[in-house]
This record gives sequence, structure tokens and C-alpha cells, in this order.
Amino acid sequence: MLNGINDSPAEARELVRLLAGIPAKVNLIPFNPWPGAPYECSSETAIEAFSDIVFAAGYSAPVRTPRGRDILAACGQLKSASVRLRKREPEPLSAA
Repeated sequence: MLNGINDSPAEARELVRLLAGIPAKVNLIPFNPWPGAPYECSSETAIEAFSDIVFAAGYSAPVRTPRGRDILAACGQLKSASVRLRKREPEPLSAA
């Protein structure tokens, strides 16, 4: 869930509209920020309101528990850290 990107009540209602007639479960995943990330995680209040709208429409909408934030090991964070490290490594010399 991205603050101001996909977490509004209007977006929850649009999701419900798109899912009409489709058996589905919606997993709400709070964004795991990392230093320099261009996004922020939605507030707990916004996530709960979004979940409530989806749930009231008859769909399961559990909020996933973020894990690994404290050590920047959550989804997407390890990749971004490894990419930054690779960019710092010198290019290998090629044999001519």
C-alpha cells in the first residue's frame, strides 16, 4: 500500500467494482520503505479503511504483516541494496 498512490477509499471502491462477480481474496501489503525510496507506506488508518471497504463488499482483505523492515530485508529491499552494491563495484577488466 503506497501513501497517496493506491490507498484511498475511492480506489478501494474501484477495486471492488473491478472484482464484481469474481471470487477473490485481496492481500493488502504495506510498502516497505528503504533509504531513498520514492514512496511512503500508507498509514495504518488508511490501510484499515481500505480493508474495511473491500471486506464490506464481501471480499477477504487481510493486511500482511511487514517483516524485515528493521534490517532492510523486506520484499524489494534486498534487491535494491544488492543493486546499489553492484553499482559501486568496479567493472571487470576484459582480456584483449
